[in-house]
Amino acid sequence: MADDLGDEWWENQPAGADGSPEASDDEGGRDPEMMQQETVPVPALSKKTEQPKECFLIQPKETKEDATKTRRRKKKKITDVLAKSEPKPGTPEDLQKLMKDYYSGSRSVIELEELNLPDSCFLKANDLTHSLSSYLKEICPKWVKLRKNHNEKKSVLMLMICSSAIRALELIRSVTAFRGDSKVIKLFAKHIKVQEQIKLLEKRVVHLGVGTPGRIKELIKQGGLNLNPLKFLVFDWNWRDQKLRRMMDIPEIRKEVFELLETGVLSLCKSESLKLGLF
Repeated sequence: MADDLGDEWWENQPAGADGSPEASDDEGGRDPEMMQQETVPVPALSKKTEQPKECFLIQPKETKEDATKTRRRKKKKITDVLAKSEPKPGTPEDLQKLMKDYYSGSRSVIELEELNLPDSCFLKANDLTHSLSSYLKEICPKWVKLRKNHNEKKSVLMLMICSSAIRALELIRSVTAFRGDSKVIKLFAKHIKVQEQIKLLEKRVVHLGVGTPGRIKELIKQGGLNLNPLKFLVFDWNWRDQKLRRMMDIPEIRKEVFELLETGVLSLCKSESLKLGLF
């Protein structure tokens, strides 16, 4: 009887994967992993939400090099200043002031006073309404007569001073309406040797010279250009390059201009045989 009941109970149990009855849900038939999971205590959720903690970043100390870089970045460039300002025509006072500032560290008070030029040696300055030809016609209405009477070699009647060879070529093209039959010579260093320019000045009569102060100074120094017949010296004062700099804003050009003035230009101006113009 007991055996029959045992067989009946065995047959009524659900079969497992291997045909044997599944283990019951009591402790003897439970999976150990399941038991381990159930025994891990679950932390109770806190009713109060934790507030985020403040985080402070410590800034690195600024070094001298970093401070220098910051100052350099903040330093205004001449292009930034000039781009926001309206162009103002140059005046004789501007030239006089630049000359005093340039020589103030190396000349005595008496020597600085000797650099002062009389107002009579200055021509009317360009008020930014003139083309080059119209300006030259205004300051030199008797150009045709002067040109016809000029027959000295190694000299010119008019010198135009600018900042570069490219600008000199632009000025030569712009002066076509004024020059007429006048002979023009290029007086800059780019692609032209000093000796070649000296030979050209010795070979023929030239009326108008256009160039840079450094090359003109060198020609005077080597005896290739005589300043005594010179009547007009015109500075390309108001023109600005791509960086919005005038010729006197460039340190190298400014230095060469003042050195050129001391080669005999200042003495000719004081004797009133030479006139200065600011275009």
